[in-house]
Amino acid sequence: MSGSVRPAAASGPSPFGTPARRLPGISADSIPYDELMAGQQPVVLEGVVADWALARAGAQSAAAAIAYLKRFDAGRPVTVYRGAAEMGGRFFYDETLTGFNFESGRAGLSAILDEMEARTGGTDGSSFYIGSTDLDLYLPGLRAENDLPLDHPMFRTGPLLASIWIGNRTIASTHYDMSNNLAACVVGRRRFTLFPPDQIANLYPGPLEPTPGGQVVSMVDLRAPDLERFPRFRDAMAAAQVADLAPGDLLFYPALWWHDVEAFDGFNVLINYWWNPSPAFLDTPMNTLLHAMLSLRDRPDAEKEAWRHLFDYYIFGPPDRPVAHLPEQARGPLAPLDPMTARRLRALLLNKLNR
Repeated sequence: MSGSVRPAAASGPSPFGTPARRLPGISADSIPYDELMAGQQPVVLEGVVADWALARAGAQSAAAAIAYLKRFDAGRPVTVYRGAAEMGGRFFYDETLTGFNFESGRAGLSAILDEMEARTGGTDGSSFYIGSTDLDLYLPGLRAENDLPLDHPMFRTGPLLASIWIGNRTIASTHYDMSNNLAACVVGRRRFTLFPPDQIANLYPGPLEPTPGGQVVSMVDLRAPDLERFPRFRDAMAAAQVADLAPGDLLFYPALWWHDVEAFDGFNVLINYWWNPSPAFLDTPMNTLLHAMLSLRDRPDAEKEAWRHLFDYYIFGPPDRPVAHLPEQARGPLAPLDPMTARRLRALLLNKLNR
């Protein structure tokens, strides 16, 4: 974006934490992936996707961006989320915490985009967005003109998902993802407020199910935190990092970082890439957490403490320690996993769960 004036990234300063690190002058071909992964901190790479065709269309107008997107509509129904003005754009629970303050349904992408265009300048305050829609499946061909070079080895180990988010002025309540993320702010301005994983207790997570978008969300409304009800949130506020994104900016943040995402404009598009540098045959740790609730959480404290030592030894400690004194032929699943060992472990676990 050299030689041009960068558009404003947000509408007013954030009351939280500190600004995330920013790297200007980075091209898509020179993204320092090794440095980003080693640092394990949020980083804004300014203007990296400003030359994408969709970003250029968005710089003209919302109508131009919408017309561009409709060129790639594969005709598959997508999921759209809608909320009334009373929710203030924040997709969350209803008062019972057993339902939601919004509705969802399926419709054709072009029809929803037409509705968004018609309501771009509206004043009724209603909110709507299309969330996490697979680019290759629903908008085939779009990545040919709007994509990052993904030839780094870390993208070859496990599956990578490229998805698109489209909406108006909305707030995705504070949540975490189990994958690393590259979030490209393509059209409109966004603010990510990010919290490191160790802040989980200070974020007051909500129910495990149901969840507004598939992941646990914080009960705290960042627009007006109730510090009497959630006093530890003060510590989370101090630990927060804020990434204000202008169109064309790219944000990296690591897996399991909590993030609240606010879109500021009447039409916004974000494209994100989720990936884990772990082999695809590994199971998700969320299954382990759920199983631990079933098997460990409600045991006596002394017994749980004993199990903590076992987990530290076998899981969280140095991986070579449990096998250092064993001959190779006797190491079994204690050795580094491969696809065959993973299948055997999965079969053993299923057999035990179905006892």
